[in-house]
Amino acid sequence: MKAVMCKGYGPPESLVIEDLPDPSPGAGEVLVDVTYVGLNFFDTLIIRNKYQIKPELPFSPASEFSGRVAALGAGVSGFRVGDRVCGSLGHGAARSKVVVKPNQIYAIPEGLSDERAAGLIITYGTSHHALKQRAKLRPGETLAVLGASGGVGIAAVELGALMGARVIACASSQDKIDFARRHGAVEGIDYSKSDLKDELRRLTGGKGVDVVYDPVGGDFAEQALRAMAWMGRFLIIGFAAGPIPKLPLNIPLLKSLDVLGVYWGAWTQADPAAHRENMAELLAWARDGKLKASIHAVLPLEQAAEGINMLARREAQGKVLLKV
Repeated sequence: MKAVMCKGYGPPESLVIEDLPDPSPGAGEVLVDVTYVGLNFFDTLIIRNKYQIKPELPFSPASEFSGRVAALGAGVSGFRVGDRVCGSLGHGAARSKVVVKPNQIYAIPEGLSDERAAGLIITYGTSHHALKQRAKLRPGETLAVLGASGGVGIAAVELGALMGARVIACASSQDKIDFARRHGAVEGIDYSKSDLKDELRRLTGGKGVDVVYDPVGGDFAEQALRAMAWMGRFLIIGFAAGPIPKLPLNIPLLKSLDVLGVYWGAWTQADPAAHRENMAELLAWARDGKLKASIHAVLPLEQAAEGINMLARREAQGKVLLKV
């Protein structure tokens, strides 16, 4: 099989393509022939040893994939050879064959393509859990999404609109805001040109934002926090801007705010039943056209470095996929 390999920490250009022996499933395992691989922002970090998950070298990057069941190990039920499936791993998906546990894969419903299924699990899974289980977003509430055109950001825009919220897309250019508007945002703020706090207050008539979804961090986190409504919920998703903000805790005190961490990966292990319910809902919404699950680019496996660089340069509007 072909595999993208990280043999030493460094930039995407240091990745290599290798031919490795085909794996076979052991007891309780499933072998999947991969058709598409989904890339995420954390792939730009994990290959540089700057991510919270630090796999032993050498390893393949990428977590998400879609494909077809090629073989079943002893004792596996619920899947058959030939089934179309999508799944996620901590890392190791950028290869033509993967061995997984049955609880790491999900049947792709008829009417949903392998392409769109490959990019649903992590970005949409994270945003769905954040808005549904953590923020308990309600119809009619105002949701401000920072980094609104990025992977998790555009997923939060789509899901927030689908859940009945009034979505304000916050991004670094008008082009990115326009992209978010096409996915359900009703307002937009270019925070490279406008004061985020003042604009959020203006767009909510001074009331403030009910829920902030923040995968960016940096200086924008405090600005958004200061523009929140009474008993609002601030969702900490990540720190794409780099610096981890130090929030002034007097603001949550004075406004009775909830500051909520969202560690989707750990939650999927802590509550697997709820996670599978969420995934069934997401796959059904995508099948029915309620989620666009936009794709920015599809590249051959051999161009994994360019795909990761697209994410590092913040160019992607939608998912970057590798075709196997």
